[in-house]
Amino acid sequence: MPFSVTLDEKIARARADLRMGVPVVLREGAARVVVAAIETLSSERLAQMRDVGDALHIAVTNRRAETLSAPAYDGDLVRIAVPFDAPATWVHAMADPSLDLVMPMKGPFLYLRDGSALVDRTIIRLCKTAGLLPGAILAPVAEEPEGLLVLEVAEIEAGAALRMPLDQIAHARVPLHVSQKSRVHVYRKRDGGEEHYAIEVGRPARDKPVLSRLHSACFTGDVIGSLKCDCGPQLQAALAQIGIEGEGVLLYLNQEGRGIGLANKMRAYSLQDQGFDTVEANHRLGFEDDERDFRLGAEILQSLGFKSTRLMTNNPAKVARMEEAGIAVSERVPLHVGRTAQNTGYLDTKAKKSGHLL
Repeated sequence: MPFSVTLDEKIARARADLRMGVPVVLREGAARVVVAAIETLSSERLAQMRDVGDALHIAVTNRRAETLSAPAYDGDLVRIAVPFDAPATWVHAMADPSLDLVMPMKGPFLYLRDGSALVDRTIIRLCKTAGLLPGAILAPVAEEPEGLLVLEVAEIEAGAALRMPLDQIAHARVPLHVSQKSRVHVYRKRDGGEEHYAIEVGRPARDKPVLSRLHSACFTGDVIGSLKCDCGPQLQAALAQIGIEGEGVLLYLNQEGRGIGLANKMRAYSLQDQGFDTVEANHRLGFEDDERDFRLGAEILQSLGFKSTRLMTNNPAKVARMEEAGIAVSERVPLHVGRTAQNTGYLDTKAKKSGHLL
């Protein structure tokens, strides 16, 4: 009896292939398109794509298109033809802002404006969830090349509209410096994505608002003490406040760099060193201001039996997303810590452009 592979498993495989630089095939109706992530595209892969397909083009988001001075004819993205003699370095420069100063003049461009952009939209979403730059190269083909993973665009799009469940994988008692009565719960998405954690202190009553903090992972701030953000101090202050009250839940979500991943966050930092603020840097990379999914926190709280919370945050968007996901926020508890000479500009930008209450 042959094994069957679910759509979630295929998508997980696709993300892994894209990260390794291996193309995949996307089907949309009768159309077949070989697609690859620009970030991991090698010269050899580019040559292979030219061998199997005609009229290669790239797709980048409307945010990246602004930097390229390219009109986003498809609204959220732009499709640009790849010149027949363009090397992989040209393709990389279209998506990677670190090459903007090296290759400032990339045009003139030939745009694709007819037909569906659904395949382009789907592969950009896959690149984002794989932690890659949101840019792809596409080669329409008459026949599917052997050896590549094949996915149906309609299935991927339908699956994207559904909430991927989180399963609690394990939990155990972990004494902390703020409280010895604490447990760590580990959650994993069924699509093989990042794991997320809930640190529960004490035994909070399930029928009352629980003091909680929705904290996004920050390797630089939480682990190595970066002064460029206020994440580390916020994490410690939230744990300390929960410890003082004797009960609460800290939700630690692995959504580094506002959901763009550590590598892209370092790219954004490099752009900040050139004079761009945190929002402008994200846009030059091709991302939105904030790519995080705060509904994950609501799902974890619900799985633990909570229906309401006193949420420690300076971000009104977190309050709105929690309430939209079914967790009532009875109180927003400010968390004003961690301002330094090095991160004042960053915090001011968050207040001005992202609505943080600082």
